[in-house]
Amino acid sequence: MLLTNLATAERLNLPDDLIWSDEHSWTPTISSHTYLITGALLIQSATKQTGREITLIGPVDMGWVTRSTLETLRVWAAQTFTDTTGRFQLTLADGREYTVAFRHNEVPIESEPVLGFAAQRDEDLYRLTLRFMEI
Repeated sequence: MLLTNLATAERLNLPDDLIWSDEHSWTPTISSHTYLITGALLIQSATKQTGREITLIGPVDMGWVTRSTLETLRVWAAQTFTDTTGRFQLTLADGREYTVAFRHNEVPIESEPVLGFAAQRDEDLYRLTLRFMEI
């Protein structure tokens, strides 16, 4: 997997074994329904233009990243979303590409050291969860 910062063209390799946990739980259709004063049912529906959630989870025994990779992700996630910043190109292992932003309405990055105690070296490993949305 590859994450490219569209503002700087900097690229970051991510493990190919991160699991897209919510890949099949999204639907492009949105609808609402209400009852009119006459008792008739009014259904309104439309197609969502963007906003698909992409949550990448590293299982316990794979999908690990180094502390230095995690630090780069944290810097990128701290960027505000504007016309020129906070936008990334996510290329999955199978070649699919999505333009994404970190989901700041939730915790965008979660991590824990693989060894169970605080890692201190750049090459120490972390389990990772990334939360994006397609834009």
